[in-house]
Amino acid sequence: PHIKTHKIPAVARAQIDAGAIGLNCQKTTEAEVFADAGFEDILITYNIMGADKLAHLAALNARVPRLAVIADSLATVEGYAAAFGAERPLTVLVECDTGGGRVGAQTPADAAALARAIAAAPGLRFGGLLTYPPIGGAARVEAFFSEAV
Repeated sequence: PHIKTHKIPAVARAQIDAGAIGLNCQKTTEAEVFADAGFEDILITYNIMGADKLAHLAALNARVPRLAVIADSLATVEGYAAAFGAERPLTVLVECDTGGGRVGAQTPADAAALARAIAAAPGLRFGGLLTYPPIGGAARVEAFFSEAV
């Protein structure tokens, strides 16, 4: 579940206890609060850019067993690649715009190119594709992902 609606570790713990797998956070500072509370599976669903934020992300990656982030541009992937080494790779998912009109790689070819860039970086691990599907858009999502892979 995304913690943006409650931002309370006790509520997140109840969600995990009820069967949820992992948490979504928007920022490294939010992820840090939940890491401090003992959560071990955190996805940050926002591109992290800039030296200070990447250093903060590296510190989180060192202590959270299953930390992942998203990328929707080559600039973001390049920033991650420069900040992370093979000794503790960062898991990166490619965010895709599958018709929701939000953010993300705009075409399956763009998504595939980002996946290849992630896989080629020694300090990164490709974690898959992520989307916020449009209402009634299951077929479009499936087609986008099928073409991307």
